[in-house]
Amino acid sequence: MKIAKVSSRCECQARLGAELDEDRKVLRGWSRDIRNRTLVSPCTLAGTEGERFHLVWLCAVCGRNTLRSFDAGALVFQDVPEASGPHQSA
Repeated sequence: MKIAKVSSRCECQARLGAELDEDRKVLRGWSRDIRNRTLVSPCTLAGTEGERFHLVWLCAVCGRNTLRSFDAGALVFQDVPEASGPHQSA
């Protein structure tokens, strides 16, 4: 599986991030507060306009809905190994 990571800043200065698959489906969203704690921040694709697409985060730090636009041509995808099944001990 290939994923791309995007990031931005909320108005409260928290760092927002999301992982996207090759179809621009959001796999996970997060925010990082001033103490660098990673918090779950729901993120969703809000629409596309050709190569441009929009993501919306619910910032876990301040509670704002934050809309940001990105260009699909700037996404850099990296291979991520598929998760294997549970390890069994002998």
